[in-house]
Amino acid sequence: MRLTPSHHLRELVVSLAKERPDGVALCAPGRPDLSFAALAQQVRATGERLRELGVGPADAVALALPSGPALATTFLAVAGQARCVPLNPAHSAEEFADYLHRTAARAVVVPAGAAGTAATAAARELGVRTLELVTRPGEPAGVGTLVGQAVDRPAADRPGHPDDVALLLFTSGTIARPRMVPLTHTNLLTAARNTAGALRLAPTDRCLNVMPLFHAHGLTSTLLASLVRGASVVCPPGFDAAAFFDQLDEFSPTWYTAVPAMHRAVLDAAASTGRRPAARLRFVRSASAPLPDTVLDQLEGLFAAPVVEGYGMTEAASLVTCNPLPPGERRRGSVGLPVGEPVRVLDPAGRPVPVGTPGEIAIRGANVTAGYADDPAANATAFADGWLRTGDYGHLDEDGYLYVVGRVKEIINRGGSKVSPAEVDQALAGHPDLAEAAAFALPHPTLGEDVAVAVVPRAGASVREQEVREFAARRLIAHKVPGRVFVVASLPRNAVGKVQRLRLTERHTPAGRGPAVATGTDLERRIAAIWAAVLGTDRPGATENFFDLGGDSLRLAQVAERLRVELGREVPVPVLLMHPTVRGLATHLSGDGGADPPPVAEQRRRHDGRDRLLRQRRGHGAAAPAGEAG
Repeated sequence: MRLTPSHHLRELVVSLAKERPDGVALCAPGRPDLSFAALAQQVRATGERLRELGVGPADAVALALPSGPALATTFLAVAGQARCVPLNPAHSAEEFADYLHRTAARAVVVPAGAAGTAATAAARELGVRTLELVTRPGEPAGVGTLVGQAVDRPAADRPGHPDDVALLLFTSGTIARPRMVPLTHTNLLTAARNTAGALRLAPTDRCLNVMPLFHAHGLTSTLLASLVRGASVVCPPGFDAAAFFDQLDEFSPTWYTAVPAMHRAVLDAAASTGRRPAARLRFVRSASAPLPDTVLDQLEGLFAAPVVEGYGMTEAASLVTCNPLPPGERRRGSVGLPVGEPVRVLDPAGRPVPVGTPGEIAIRGANVTAGYADDPAANATAFADGWLRTGDYGHLDEDGYLYVVGRVKEIINRGGSKVSPAEVDQALAGHPDLAEAAAFALPHPTLGEDVAVAVVPRAGASVREQEVREFAARRLIAHKVPGRVFVVASLPRNAVGKVQRLRLTERHTPAGRGPAVATGTDLERRIAAIWAAVLGTDRPGATENFFDLGGDSLRLAQVAERLRVELGREVPVPVLLMHPTVRGLATHLSGDGGADPPPVAEQRRRHDGRDRLLRQRRGHGAAAPAGEAG
């Protein structure tokens, strides 16, 4: 069954009520199902109430509602009548004040009894009306009533237009100020139809939506993509890995979509409880961040269903590309094929690059915003000739599959060699003691940037920096092996689960050399003296990191030569890479560190020839070849 195409959200809801009046639209734990006819009635009543309160098509109304079916129906009603601004209810009062001010919101919708929250405090400070959404036990999923004081005299009733702004979303920034993205009804419905087509959604499908409904992933790629095909959506009150399998059993969905962090939590819940899904899923979808191969394999093993990875962004109303479902070919490492709108990869001058060549990803189409609402400088930079430069770095293969390397700002430039953080993440994904890993750039005195990684150990596991670097060295070329490893309790994320790598850089950038731990043994003092001579610094402390002090692989080769001459010890560069502190190297050389670590045995033959070449070139006054500066 294919619904008559709609050009406005109100039109979509009305057509669903006509063509599938008794079909199930929304479900939720502890609530009766909501039919499409009842959905249309709820949306119509809420929209009329907004008009009575003085809210018109040009007005912005913010939503500070928890996840659940009431947020879904209220979004549809507000977006059909005005400009909807869904916000994370966990924002601080300062954040709410900023968003309400920037959108010029006329009202903010909160749950009944929410007086005294951050949202109501910010609204009161700015003089923005607060409207309460009253829901009652026993009512169907998503049914509620708006109450509150009018913001103005009743607004004129006029037909909706496809070019009306339906949604104002904020980009999921890292440390920069999020940009405001206006999306029209055309943008939203185009994106929803593209997604529904790529996932082959039908009225028989049901999505278990664990994504928040204040971002494009949950709103467009899940809720609207289902509705445009007359399918149903389960809206639980947020994501709860412990309750996930109960929801699968209760609602028998045919698919679910989530970010990698949520998928990991589902796998952990299955492992700890022994639960297995009773419902047979048609597929599982992942987006918003790279999905490690190991997680993909475990998901497919658990659900006996294909996992398709996609790529999207707020400016495109969510989905841009997606790997095809079987019998189409899913390519590992790729986020798939364009889902209805064109994709290009451009060089810095804005010219398309050859197949396989990395560059900045650019998009255009009826789903893409016409421009940011409050940032003309960004518009001048990002939009050209109808294309939006996304700020993401990647390449297309010969068949049009897209491979995303990372954000342009997050690519690590290590001495002129570009390193993709996602590639380092992927290499560490199979480590048995790591729950998560995220690579990021650290400032470096001579390389410009060095590769660092923050790792979260699995429960009960003990993780050492050297062992993590050894694991990475088995899987990555030398210049991509992290120079620093930070063991952390958790990774900083935004509201949709994307790791904020720039925050990791900010958090772990050395603030300067503090009090040094004194060297103890004679061997430690002799190694420290060699380091100081090579680095041109005062003697390092016993636990200071060689790379934090300005070291790089060329200087490690010089250290290796001095160790050979002054100590009579042959120490290959890979060994030095594994022991980046004076104390760690001294312990290894004294015999307490045991035999060479596994990567050394594997890499010794490759690196010995390189070390000899470097010594020969230094002896003849030759410069190091390009690309060997790091």
